[in-house]
Amino acid sequence: MISILYVLIGLVFLVVGGEFLVRASVALSFKLQLSKMVIGLTVVSFATSAPELLVSLQAAMEGFSDISLGNVIGSNIANIGLVLGITALIGPLAIDKDFYKFNWPVMVLLSMLLYVLLSNDLVLTRLDGAILLGALVVYLFLLIRRARKQAAAEIEEVDDSLSTTTNFKMILWLLIGGVALYGGSELLVMGAVDIAKSLGVGERVIAVTMIAIGTSVPELAASVIAALKQEKAISLGNLIGSNIFNIASVLGMTALVQPILVKSPEVLTNDILWMLGFALILLPLAFLPKKLEIGRSKGLLIFVAYCLFIALTFVG
Repeated sequence: MISILYVLIGLVFLVVGGEFLVRASVALSFKLQLSKMVIGLTVVSFATSAPELLVSLQAAMEGFSDISLGNVIGSNIANIGLVLGITALIGPLAIDKDFYKFNWPVMVLLSMLLYVLLSNDLVLTRLDGAILLGALVVYLFLLIRRARKQAAAEIEEVDDSLSTTTNFKMILWLLIGGVALYGGSELLVMGAVDIAKSLGVGERVIAVTMIAIGTSVPELAASVIAALKQEKAISLGNLIGSNIFNIASVLGMTALVQPILVKSPEVLTNDILWMLGFALILLPLAFLPKKLEIGRSKGLLIFVAYCLFIALTFVG
């Protein structure tokens, strides 16, 4: 079916485009003499959210707001249920204090804020978008301030070799990244809408499952490789940071450009409640029964819950 091909090619373009954009952004940041810490905490996070942003923007502009919301909500569920679940199944994940003192509360508050903004008038307005972006600015300010106090904290995501990148290479990477992200989002949205029509399900179902899993593949691949090498696996902080950026920057920016309507009631009665559930369950899992570790049994529990979510979304 040509629609599936569109989706697969679209996802490949998004992954490739995202990778080039991250490289170009980091190289540019070095040229602007930003510190490695600031690059790791902000620039890399923004750039890795670019695929989700382009898909949400493209969908909103074309009137498929269910895809805009489903993409972000589904990605946030997949980051915890799929990525964290599978990574913990491979090897236990240690949790640092920053998780429950800062990152986790911010993720839960933003998730709840999104629920309130959407249920208020069934639309994410430009004002709502500005509120979400404002919350992101406050989060980044506090994040950088905390990181400065913990000067020993290493930023692993930043490749030092990019500091010597030539201007020509940087511009080329930006162009490749931009074109690939735009083309990928076009193909992905078009393919997803066609698949939804042919299966007789809403666009929301495809967005919250297939598209969300697709845009979470880079995080999953990085986590699994790190876990198999028995390196310090992708930290819980990274996944939670990705969820914060998805809500605040992706939906914030999209709503500023094009207000996002809630077309399917299931977004509020099902999807966002699952997202909140996955966010909230992390705290008791972090402390019970073994403190500050997510081991295989907890990983299995999260993964099974994710499979249940996917099954119920299609059945529903």
